[in-house]
Amino acid sequence: MSTQRTQSANAATVDRKWYTVDATDQNLGRLASIIAETLRGKRNPWYTPHVDTGDFVVVTNAEKIAVTGKKLTEKRYYRHSGYPGGIRSRTLQEQLDRRPEEVLRKAVKGMLPKNRLGRAQLKKLKIYAGPDHPHEAQQAEPLRLTRVAEEKA
Repeated sequence: MSTQRTQSANAATVDRKWYTVDATDQNLGRLASIIAETLRGKRNPWYTPHVDTGDFVVVTNAEKIAVTGKKLTEKRYYRHSGYPGGIRSRTLQEQLDRRPEEVLRKAVKGMLPKNRLGRAQLKKLKIYAGPDHPHEAQQAEPLRLTRVAEEKA
């Protein structure tokens, strides 16, 4: 019988890294799934489902994100004021013109857990419409946008 025990990650043992992503001409859904995977920590060997083991992600050029098909004119974003008849909607093109950061943030948020852990993980996502960001001091490295299994194939 072995005396070794399985190591489980906790908040004190997590070593977070910073990654940067240039969203220029990247597909919205594919990029969002890779970002969500990184925020959750699933790319780390010490991934633990109930602990926030993910890394920080800084996204630049969110206004230049790409979509396929007719999504620019047919995909709609809805919000409600809380009053009767208070529903409002915008197309994806209008949303990209007004608040391009929120398009990617909403896509990533839908891929994270719907609880306090997911909200904590979403706070590690920093999105900027243009090419500049204030996180140079963190010495972020570029995020690999392909999965390891895809690279081997």
